[in-house]
Amino acid sequence: MAAPFLYQAWVAASAAMLPFAARQSVAKLRRAGVEVHRAHEKLGHASAARPKGKLIWFHAASVGESLSVLALIDRMGRALPEAHFLITSGTATSARLVGQRLPPRTQHQFAPLDAPGSLKRFLNHWQPDAALFVESELWPQMLRRTHARGTAMALINARLSQRSIARWQKQPALARYLFGVFDLILTQNDAMAEAMVSISAPADRVARGINLKSMAGPLPQDEDALFEARAALGHRPVWIASSTHPGEEKSVLEAHRQLLERFPDLCLILAPRHPERGNEVAELIGSAGLNFTRRTRGDMPGEQVFLADTLGELGTWYALSEVVFLGGSLHPIGGHNPYEVAQAGAMVLSGTHVANFAETYAEMEAAGAARLVAGTQDLAERVADLLSNDIARAKGVASAKAYAEAQTDKLDSIAERLITALRLTGTSGDA
Repeated sequence: MAAPFLYQAWVAASAAMLPFAARQSVAKLRRAGVEVHRAHEKLGHASAARPKGKLIWFHAASVGESLSVLALIDRMGRALPEAHFLITSGTATSARLVGQRLPPRTQHQFAPLDAPGSLKRFLNHWQPDAALFVESELWPQMLRRTHARGTAMALINARLSQRSIARWQKQPALARYLFGVFDLILTQNDAMAEAMVSISAPADRVARGINLKSMAGPLPQDEDALFEARAALGHRPVWIASSTHPGEEKSVLEAHRQLLERFPDLCLILAPRHPERGNEVAELIGSAGLNFTRRTRGDMPGEQVFLADTLGELGTWYALSEVVFLGGSLHPIGGHNPYEVAQAGAMVLSGTHVANFAETYAEMEAAGAARLVAGTQDLAERVADLLSNDIARAKGVASAKAYAEAQTDKLDSIAERLITALRLTGTSGDA
């Protein structure tokens, strides 16, 4: 198939823009504390050797997408014990968090820029046997140059916004040229499968998969920090509000003020979605008239509120309570991953704006593993019910754990399907 004009124009533009884009990308990673040799991975300069044998490459955009594939890599690794895996992503935060949770035989690199030189260096070094792209991370040259090498390719957890779908529908030739590289396209739901076909993706290669973000592996725990936190809390009751966004903390803090009237020694662990908002959230806590300790000061829970404004420690805090409210859901943000909470052994509370995980929440509500709340008052009442009713709380926690365990078979079936579609069961010579 001849390359459409828009693709050719992008190739020319990317080559012209590369010097500027390279400086910007490397400088951004350096400002985030990334070492020079690792920042230069953006230019296709590998900082690690390619392992011998079969190599399966996963490319994701940022934190959520990167973490969502770890459990899938683990399952595929069990089925392919001699295979090695590579994850690429674009942000320093994703590199840090993925680095803490890498499955066996897996390494991380920063994704190369979508330009001829960067991609040529990257592909010549890593020579992937298969490439899996996550959600909507679709760089034109990355797709076509990988395909040109004869690499088996899949798009997994496919998700496009309505705006993106409308744009693709206006460029059917370009859509066919890019989506035609995939041997298999697995979408998050039936509606997205229909949308992919409507934008000229090959219908015979599009199928509904599962939302991988709802099946990410367990969050890591720091046993030393967990021991210290439990010692600091003693027998105090605890509830958690995590992944909160601007506007939600006020609702959570007001709910906590109401709860303190009934549970005077109750501790709230408040973990904003973006820890860099720590100072802003600290001011909100003070304005609410509540005492607090703060993790970035080295504190442990000890006052009415514990501000958990760090990255990578959420799994530790989840171990402290069986009642967790997930933010990004009181306002139309789309919600966050309830599966991580269920895996940690907690009942999930959430606002009603959960479009990003609609199927997951529907299943968890039906199973008694999650409850949706309408606002501040409803949140306070739901938390109070769970804290005061040991039987109801234990039932919800058991349902959450059972739901998490039931997803294993689904993930195994997805892994098997990908292994077959990408022709990964044969042998591969040394690189």
